[in-house]
Amino acid sequence: MSGEEIVIKPYTAPAGGWGSMRGMAEVLPGERPGVDVLDTLRRQNKPEGFMCVSCAWGKPAKPHIAEFCENGAKATAWELTKHRATPALFQQHTVSEMAQWPDYDLEKTGRLTHPLRYDRATDKYVAASWDEAFAAIGAKLKASDPKKVVLYSSGRASLETSFMYSLFARMWGQQNLPDSSNMCHETTSVGLKAAIGSPVATIQLEDYDKCDAIFCFGQNVGTNAPRMLHTLKSCRDRGVEIVTFNPLRERGWERFADPQSPLDMIAGHETKISTQYHQLHAGGDIAAIVGMCKLVIEADDHAIANGGTRVIDHHFIEQHTVRFEAFADYCRRADWDELTRASGLTRGAIEAAARVYMRAERVIAVYGMGITQHRYGMDSLFVLTNFLMLRGNIGREGAGPGPVRGHSNVQGQRTVGITEKTELAPVERLKTLFQFDPPTEKGWDTVESCRAIIAGECQGFVQLGGNFLRATPEHAKMKEAWAKLPITVHIATKLNKSQLVPGQESWILPCLGRSETDLQATGRQAVSMEDSFSHIYGSIGKVKPASDTLLSEPAIVAGIAKAVLPPNPNVPWDAWVGDYGLVRTAIENCYPDKFANFNERMFEPGGFWKGNPAAHRQWETESGKAEFNVPRALNASGFTDKDGRFRLITLRSNDQFNTTVYGYDDRFRGIRGTRMVVMMNRDDMARLGLQEGDTVALESDAEDGVDRVVEGLRVVAYNIPPGNLGGYYPELNYLIPLEHHALESHVPAGKSVPVRVRT
Repeated sequence: MSGEEIVIKPYTAPAGGWGSMRGMAEVLPGERPGVDVLDTLRRQNKPEGFMCVSCAWGKPAKPHIAEFCENGAKATAWELTKHRATPALFQQHTVSEMAQWPDYDLEKTGRLTHPLRYDRATDKYVAASWDEAFAAIGAKLKASDPKKVVLYSSGRASLETSFMYSLFARMWGQQNLPDSSNMCHETTSVGLKAAIGSPVATIQLEDYDKCDAIFCFGQNVGTNAPRMLHTLKSCRDRGVEIVTFNPLRERGWERFADPQSPLDMIAGHETKISTQYHQLHAGGDIAAIVGMCKLVIEADDHAIANGGTRVIDHHFIEQHTVRFEAFADYCRRADWDELTRASGLTRGAIEAAARVYMRAERVIAVYGMGITQHRYGMDSLFVLTNFLMLRGNIGREGAGPGPVRGHSNVQGQRTVGITEKTELAPVERLKTLFQFDPPTEKGWDTVESCRAIIAGECQGFVQLGGNFLRATPEHAKMKEAWAKLPITVHIATKLNKSQLVPGQESWILPCLGRSETDLQATGRQAVSMEDSFSHIYGSIGKVKPASDTLLSEPAIVAGIAKAVLPPNPNVPWDAWVGDYGLVRTAIENCYPDKFANFNERMFEPGGFWKGNPAAHRQWETESGKAEFNVPRALNASGFTDKDGRFRLITLRSNDQFNTTVYGYDDRFRGIRGTRMVVMMNRDDMARLGLQEGDTVALESDAEDGVDRVVEGLRVVAYNIPPGNLGGYYPELNYLIPLEHHALESHVPAGKSVPVRVRT
């Protein structure tokens, strides 16, 4: 499929609808799905069913007949493919050869079936037994300094696996536990925690039934959380205004046809999603939000002066916040010329959005990585929180921040200990329950892990899911240093690029998928995960495993832990593998405030809520109140505009989830047959003398003395603001410097990368 004809043609249909059906019809047959796939889709995201391995959107207590989206169906078919990457595949191809294959072709080889060891003499992976794998990995890790080994996890592993993994790390004496949150929503975890005392959304799914306005910033609903479109349609049907701020026109925020509605499908009916759509500069959100706040505050000043009705919620601000006046004074002084220049919007556009906010009683703010993945991402999040606090839109029904998380359990992993920060781990409970001294020295996050790898300080890398090397910035340096790691271990279901840059010793350990039957000593097992709304769900796989040689993720984690650690009678690894309910009991003992009666509640329809103090206006901040913050800049990119410099926005396609590429049809953007493109405003094309279809290169303009170039990019004229470019992740990660990250959270700043176009 990677060699198909390139077609660039605008897509005119809405999100969902027949296009969604065709998208599934193109991908699913290639995986040779059986009845088991259809049964899994029937049970997907439903009580006592199977929880999707794709996004973290909430699972309603009363689900639709089909509670899955196009990308969720693709993810399920991808996991339940009939294709197999057996040891025979690795005997036929060297690692050097396979390393040249596209991401899509690697995934299409199918499910991994046997433990594999890299044989440097032949440049091939060869089959090994599980005993051999655990013994060799254990010996290598025991000979390493634990504080110099990275234990990474993607957002896919269950709560049970993640808890065991984090416990293993701390019992080994380290906290190098970076995860996929470090690459996307860590700004949320750090910023919301500082501002309101909670690192996650304060809203729940049912709050969308009670709001009367939604403001969205930097999130692509049609690709990244398509099931959310049903929620947004319901909001629009009852008159909720939706105001969207995003550099690109994304179809999901424009129009939606419900594929589960016979009327929509037969009559071609569609729902307009956004009532206002503002295309700002990448990183222009701070200025746009400050502009709205300025209008709200000035309207309130006018009301005070003239004896009118207050516009801000003065009671909330007086009772629940600090530093309001400092922020209000900053907004009053803000210059409109600077605000419009930094945002890329007109004053009239900002005023129109502010009017919606001022007349709404209950407002939800939805956002994604268009807020978090900037140099000043923290400031973007702070002003968004300020915006909500002005009218008391936090800590009450139908209102609050609603970050849309990516992977299915990325938030839950942090809840059960996947963190490099001591203050986020239940250190004293771990010490009491398991009778060991947990480390207190901060571990490495993603950026710090990359620094250690590049510097040659890292002594090993264990990857619980994911595709770390492919997903990280500074790819050229990382790839060279990765190959020098003393050991790399990959726990995975499928082949990916990270595995094909083997360390000095390298292992691939194939695991069960979430959709597959997990039989252990006490029978069929269930696992659990947490969604973007802090709800916990159980999930049961019922499909025959891809191979009888596969182990579950908990079994693999336990196997490594037993090979590395001395026995501890308080940590019964084998018993835990035999009965995951015992792991959940251990989680409950460590986190009794969040997981009371865990085993009894895990299959509650709609999941059980772990709670959130900020949702009840209990502020666990330094001041004990919600905190206003003055931004350090109006431009979140962290670099100045110069002649010839562009702001590159790295994007996912409609045929993609994270680094997993399902195909080459980015339907909503009208790009088919290639991922090597750069989306460009027509005025910028004319200024550079470029035509549609020309080939160019992008080069880093970070001014740090490092040459970073991606060549062979096809120019696509696109509706994007002048001075901004769009291109696909992870292909354009080569252009992101490691040190180009959000200042406090260390999230790679992939939504505003300084580049130049080379013709």
